[in-house]
Order: sequence, then structure tokens, then C-alpha cells
Amino acid sequence: MNNRPLEGLRVFTFEQFGAGPYCTMFFADLGAEVIKVEDPNRGGDVSRKVGPVMLGENDSEYFQSWGANKKSITLDIKSPQGREEWLELVKTADAVVNNLRGDQPEKLGLEYKTLSAVNPALVCLHISAYGRENERRNWPGYDYLMQAEAGLMSLTGDPDHHPTRFGSSMIDFLTGTTGAVGLLASLLRAKMTQKGADVDVCLFDVALHQLSYMGHWYLNGGVVPQRMARSAHPSIAPVQTFPTKDGWIYVMCMTDKFWDALIAIIGAPELAQDPRFKTGIERGNHREALSDILDTYFQKKTSAEWIDNFAGILPAAPILDVPTALANPHVQEVKMVQAVPHPERPERKMLAQPIKINGARASLQVCPPLGGNNDEILGPIRAKLRDS
Repeated sequence: MNNRPLEGLRVFTFEQFGAGPYCTMFFADLGAEVIKVEDPNRGGDVSRKVGPVMLGENDSEYFQSWGANKKSITLDIKSPQGREEWLELVKTADAVVNNLRGDQPEKLGLEYKTLSAVNPALVCLHISAYGRENERRNWPGYDYLMQAEAGLMSLTGDPDHHPTRFGSSMIDFLTGTTGAVGLLASLLRAKMTQKGADVDVCLFDVALHQLSYMGHWYLNGGVVPQRMARSAHPSIAPVQTFPTKDGWIYVMCMTDKFWDALIAIIGAPELAQDPRFKTGIERGNHREALSDILDTYFQKKTSAEWIDNFAGILPAAPILDVPTALANPHVQEVKMVQAVPHPERPERKMLAQPIKINGARASLQVCPPLGGNNDEILGPIRAKLRDS
């Protein structure tokens, strides 16, 4: 069965670093023809040169992480010839994506107002740091800055230590995902109406939106969220990390049912009669005392032993480092790592696309070298212009 539902869509993208490439990754993996337009005067997408793991000249694992299944052309759209060729390509496009700084799309003629005059059904997605219609529109900005200013770093880490960022660039990834939703929704509408759309998503808005219920707690109840010891849930206990004989696990007793299961499995039925722990609210009020008691139980067995005891009964997970996480037998069972050979590294592997369509994950292949699809995509356009 077909697992490429976006086959037939053509998307041109001017992208670099995280949010833009992550957005178009979904389109490429799900069957759209995604074409990276790279500036030959700058050596293409700067992500090609980001280490530490390089894949020969002008290519890297960082770049390929979101480059799979995409095509690459080189085009200087600031030159008269490049501009003419670009506008011909726009006529063939369903969407144009960019994650350039706020004022750059207008300078390059990539904004919706300009391109929709060439192709009225075109959908344009602009991803930036702070958006286009405010005093920060020309500011440079990055993921970690958004985590800081949106309040997320104040919520991450131990309360006795400094604010901490997420371990990966989650705001880039969430902004890319948000952009993909906006772009796909607008493409569906454009297919029905033949009228395009101007989609605008920025890192800051997405970061602030991630406050979600905690933001609403403050806006409507004056409750100020705080960093929690042991990465605990702010209102439910026990939902936190626990030390084991050989490491750490995370346990989530989100309901009384799971609390009952926990004390039965660890062999502490007397805790059911302790008035401090009778309800979820009481357990939260006596979180520190409860942690001290449970620590003594959890340290009697290894993480693997506890996970085996809890399997299918109590929500829990081992806390793993990256090598151990990737070697997890469950990862192999669900095929979340794929072989994706590269000319410089035939044995290369990649994380698989998490979306399955009709039971299958997308097959992946590497993005070609800079300008690797020039003949295929620019060749017909240049021939047409020569003959006109």
C-alpha cells in the first residue's frame, strides 16, 4: 500500500539549521518533492559544514539529519538570470518555504505578495525567530534564546541549581512541526480553492505556546510554576526520578490505581494506610517524605529488574544515555533505526520517520551533494528560456 500521501506536491525551500529543514523533512519523507534552493556563492546551506561528524567535503550528519529524501539545486536568485529562472520554477511549485531572518525574504523577493503574483495558488511559509510584524522582525534569534525568554528554562533543571535548557533543540523542532501543520492545512485549502496563502510561524510564539497549562495556571489562577526536584510533576506524586541499584528510573503514578500497583510491587503495603499518602493531593503535600521512603525500596534492585517488575502494569522507564537508548531492543523491534548509506559511509544509519502510513515507515535516502539535481530541475527551465 502507498505510504507516500504527499506524492505530487512540489515544495521549494530556502532553509538552514533546524526549524525550516525539520519542517520540510516531513514533506520529503511523506512523498513530496522537496527541493532545496542553495546559494552557490556561499557554499549552500551552512548546515552542510556543521560538525562534529562530517561526511566528506561540504556534507555532515547535522545536515543530513533533516536532508533525507530532499533534492538540491544551486541558484543565485539575486542575479538577473537566476531571478528569471527562479520565477519560472515558482510557476511549477505548490509551496515555497523559508526560514530566513525577518527582513530577508522581502529583500530576496520570496514573500507571498511577490510570488503569488506569479502563481496565485502558491502557499508560502515563513519561519523566523520573532515574526514579521513587530519591532523584533529583523532580530537574529535561536532556539536557546526562546527557551530562556519564554520561561521554559526557569522550569527546567533542579531548583537548587541554575536554569537549564532542554537537552536538544526542541523549540526548533516544535516550530518546524508547527510550520508543517500550517503549511499542510493551507495546501489542502489551496487545492480546493486554487487560492494560496501566506503562513507565518516564529520560534518565540511556539516557545511561549509550550507553557500550555502552566501558562494558564498563572494567567487565570496566579500560580507561578517552579522547577521541581527530581524532575517531578508539579502537582501529582509520585511522578519523578528514583535512584536504583545501578542507575535511575522514572516512575509515573498519575492515578490512585498506579499508586496501588506501585506499593504492591515494591512490597510496601503499609504505605496504603499512611494518612500522608492516602490521596494524590496528600502525596503531593508530603512529596519529600515519600521520596525518602521510596528511595530505600528502589535502591534494592537494578533499573532493568524494576522495569521487568513494572512492565505493562505501572508506567515507568529507565533513564538511559544516548548510546544505550539507541541500543534498546525496543528500538530495534519497532525499526526506528534504518540503514541509509552515504557515498562516504556505506554502513551509515539514521533515525526513521516516526509516522507510519499503512503500517510502513518512509524509506530514506541521503540528500545529494550541493546542486546535485541541477540538470534534472533547472535543465528544462533553462532550455525553455533559451527557446522563448
